[in-house]
Amino acid sequence: MRRVVVRRSSVHGRGVFAVRQLQVGECIFEYKGEVTTWRKAVRRYESRSDESHTFLFGLSDGRVIDGARGGNSARWLNHACAPNCETVEIDGRVFIHAARDIRIGDELFIDYALEVEESATDDDRAAYRCRCGGPACRGTMLGGTAERT
Repeated sequence: MRRVVVRRSSVHGRGVFAVRQLQVGECIFEYKGEVTTWRKAVRRYESRSDESHTFLFGLSDGRVIDGARGGNSARWLNHACAPNCETVEIDGRVFIHAARDIRIGDELFIDYALEVEESATDDDRAAYRCRCGGPACRGTMLGGTAERT
């Protein structure tokens, strides 16, 4: 039985929504796509005219999963500062687990915890503004930053 469906999100573009009750700790799906180097992935995205969506998921070994190439519905997970899902990396594969019970119809979220170079400008950082709107919103999709907008 299907667990999730992709449809329009009020947070950003498309999102992933539960079509059945999901239990805390349940493995929902794997983040799939082509495993490549950051250099190759960034080069692909720099040549695109639409920069509103990127489907890159960094791995602990320095490689990246490009969900735009051979990816699945996990690429549509949106960011939230207080997410209801968490990611678990095992042997270069990333799995999405429910961090708490999720009701039918709820949108699934992960914390992107993005990182930018220290030399990034304020305009660069502004591009990572959070849209989750939750009470614990830190105002950014960047990790470890306590900015409020």
